[in-house]
Amino acid sequence: MGVFLALMTISFVDSIDQVTRQQWGSLDLGQNPFIQYQFLSALEQSGSVGDGSGWQVHHLLLHDDQQGLIGAVPCYLKQHSYGEYVFDWGWADAYRRAGIAYYPRMVCAVPFTPATGSRLLVANQAVGSATDIRQLLAKGLIEEAQRLQLSSVHCLFLPEQEADLMVASQWLPRHDLQFHWRNNQYQDFDDFLASFSSKKRKNVKRERRRVSDAGIKMEIVAGDQLNADHWRFFYRLYRHTAYKRGGTAYLTEDFFNLIGENMADSVVMVFAKEGERYVAAALNFRGGQSLYGRYWGCLDEYDSLHFETCYYSAIEYCIDHQIELYEAGAQGEHKLSRGFMPTTTRSAHWLAHPQFAEAVADFLDDERQQIAGYQNMLNDHAPFKSGHKRSEPEL
Repeated sequence: MGVFLALMTISFVDSIDQVTRQQWGSLDLGQNPFIQYQFLSALEQSGSVGDGSGWQVHHLLLHDDQQGLIGAVPCYLKQHSYGEYVFDWGWADAYRRAGIAYYPRMVCAVPFTPATGSRLLVANQAVGSATDIRQLLAKGLIEEAQRLQLSSVHCLFLPEQEADLMVASQWLPRHDLQFHWRNNQYQDFDDFLASFSSKKRKNVKRERRRVSDAGIKMEIVAGDQLNADHWRFFYRLYRHTAYKRGGTAYLTEDFFNLIGENMADSVVMVFAKEGERYVAAALNFRGGQSLYGRYWGCLDEYDSLHFETCYYSAIEYCIDHQIELYEAGAQGEHKLSRGFMPTTTRSAHWLAHPQFAEAVADFLDDERQQIAGYQNMLNDHAPFKSGHKRSEPEL
């Protein structure tokens, strides 16, 4: 392994455009849409990350003297903890009270995107062990943090295999829950509802009926059929939703335009129409056998329209297209009664300060036990009939 590693060179770049789309595409990206070159480049080109955003691009690249790019990690230097969905505000406050700087820190993730996907990227045809390369990538993150005197490194929404590898290298594991829908080879939406208890099934039918009785029709439009007016309307909804919630519209209009231009085959938009007027929409991304719900918005208040636009119509789409997994975004206990089951999400953390690292490790031990207990409790309240066999997640 020593000779293998001697051929490697690690560098950090301030733009993904410092590698080509073809070079990035040589990495094993799976079919996750959010670690594709087009998505990360759209974030940068649109100004959604970069100067003034608090997300300073700092991607790790691993080159082999003979083969070229054989590994990478999407990385950012952060001056805050917004847009990550793995919350460490308590850690930052503890550092502040101790008189120690918590920011800046390094985050290995896809900005504003709480979806599990590979972070320690390895070339499909890399010479040598993929495990060795991932270990080198993880080590390179720590060495860069030490060089820059950062407080910490945080790798978010990791696949189980990558999380386990990092924990074996003394990174601290953290668990949380999301609610995911899985396709149990349903023939149609009625077949899916047949797996519910009578009370829960009636509730879903009632919610869908409220939308149809209001004269609202649903329309699903694939990305290559979306035009500039569609995207302009959706960006209006996106801004409106952020304003209503008192949040920040992190993504610029240029971001959505670039996605429409460069990732049309990954986009699935669900529209709600009242007559000839669009009144709501939900933006989804498709990657292989998975669908990811990302953003939604509505012009007015309509009873149950959120559930129809963000859940039921998307589930129908998944059934019709034999999609196995639907991740409808972060959080949301209300998803449980609509067929989304609690699923563990994972991250890994390295803290430079030994005493804080020890304290955080103790906290995370307790937190993981609480998360596991909470997940068991939620499973007991699933909407499905007693004895119904559900597909187990492949984590």
